[in-house]
Amino acid sequence: MLAFLYALFYGFSWMVAFLPLRVLYLLSDFLYVLVYPVIGYRRKVVEDNLEKVFPEKTEKERRKIARQFYHFLCDMFVETIKLLHISKKQLFRRMHYSNPEMLEDLYRKGKQIFFCTGHYGNWEWMATLEHTISHHHASLYHPLQNKYFDKFYYNMRTKYDTDAIPSNMAIRAINKYLSENRMTALCFLSDQAPNHQNNYWTTFLNQESAIFMGIEKLSRRYNTAVLYYEIRRVKRGYYVVDTTLITENAAETAEKEITDKHVALLEETIRKAPQYWLWSHRRWKRKRPENERGHNA
Repeated sequence: MLAFLYALFYGFSWMVAFLPLRVLYLLSDFLYVLVYPVIGYRRKVVEDNLEKVFPEKTEKERRKIARQFYHFLCDMFVETIKLLHISKKQLFRRMHYSNPEMLEDLYRKGKQIFFCTGHYGNWEWMATLEHTISHHHASLYHPLQNKYFDKFYYNMRTKYDTDAIPSNMAIRAINKYLSENRMTALCFLSDQAPNHQNNYWTTFLNQESAIFMGIEKLSRRYNTAVLYYEIRRVKRGYYVVDTTLITENAAETAEKEITDKHVALLEETIRKAPQYWLWSHRRWKRKRPENERGHNA
């Protein structure tokens, strides 16, 4: 049954992806009505998250952010489908990297790059990075439980020669790139909630939050450069990616320094334009256990 439903979804997506984006945005407007006012997809999750993060805002202000978020969520859905048929020329015109010279300088210095971003803006269109910089581009991801949709997103993410690597295969992939002497920029989505115990806990968006330490531990281990990418939406269908250098030599940083910096940068990004973050994610479903209070590990 799941295979049949996926076949219907893929067939529909394959056909509508031929439509120009201006037409797909009409579909997005229709989906918004279904997803938010009618179905109310994860509406309680979104409202609870916004209330936790923005207690100083009025209910009317938070509802406005919620409406903007659902509009954007539907836009991102059709933009992702458009990856099936969009030309490189059109996609590169819509995804602009403001300061690639920073990465070129690191390439000349022989530095591997780890960069962090969040589920903010259209992170799926970051697949264009492979053909924008000298480094090879790879991205870590958490496989979806549904194998069919996991394959769909995998194909989207690798269409432009980016490597999509399951998170539990990160060290193997890094060692492979190093053994091949392949200069790589590896992306970490840094705003997901870890499930394992003994996490590093800090304040993120006004909430006590467990934070993945993977990018810090691995960057210090391999002494990579660490960058933060902010994906700004300029207008519908157009994005600018700004790069911030966190460190050129991760091994020289203090413990938790990289993590604290990228968490602060992501929070700053979200607070500037909160409607473009993934508020439907149950980011704070896990509370800090008593045995993890009083220390950060």
